[in-house]
Amino acid sequence: MTGPCFISFFLLLNLLPFFHTLEASHCSIKGLPLVRNIADLPQDNYGRGGLSHITVAGSLLHGLKEVEVWLQTFAPGSRTPIHRHSCEEVFVVLKGSGTLYLASSSNKYPGKPEEHFIFSNSTFHIPVNDVHQVWNTNEHEDLQMLVIISRPPIKVFIYEDWLMPHTAAKLKFPYYWDEQCFQVPQKDEL
Repeated sequence: MTGPCFISFFLLLNLLPFFHTLEASHCSIKGLPLVRNIADLPQDNYGRGGLSHITVAGSLLHGLKEVEVWLQTFAPGSRTPIHRHSCEEVFVVLKGSGTLYLASSSNKYPGKPEEHFIFSNSTFHIPVNDVHQVWNTNEHEDLQMLVIISRPPIKVFIYEDWLMPHTAAKLKFPYYWDEQCFQVPQKDEL
């Protein structure tokens, strides 16, 4: 069987996976393959110079309920804002080095943070609501980390400095990479 019908059938079989993935949208798991190439996932800096963020597996993008995984790369000198959130967070440093600044949430404001050197093949975790900042203090190399958070999507409270009272921290919810897909109307937390 080598006629036009066989060729059309063969082409259709080869194109089915392509048509199946057309159903997937940026905010839907429908049509996404179970195994994905990280290089093919959406990447953005969300207006923060020096940042590359990829949601590897997420609540809003992939339907996860208990955990979310990010791949973040920080150019030399770039950093996260000073912030806290009501979830646990685990970091695995894949390459580069930098500094973790960590302060307890037990006082009225963060205060002077502890400084911790982070480096390739190191890992660290952030307790719930502890104020922290990760900074690529290496002048010569990107800092790349795998980040795992619990209880997604997260509500982030951002501080202008380490002496800002916890009650004055600014809520950012949904967070930048969740904005496009977040569909529940926001409620006033007060």
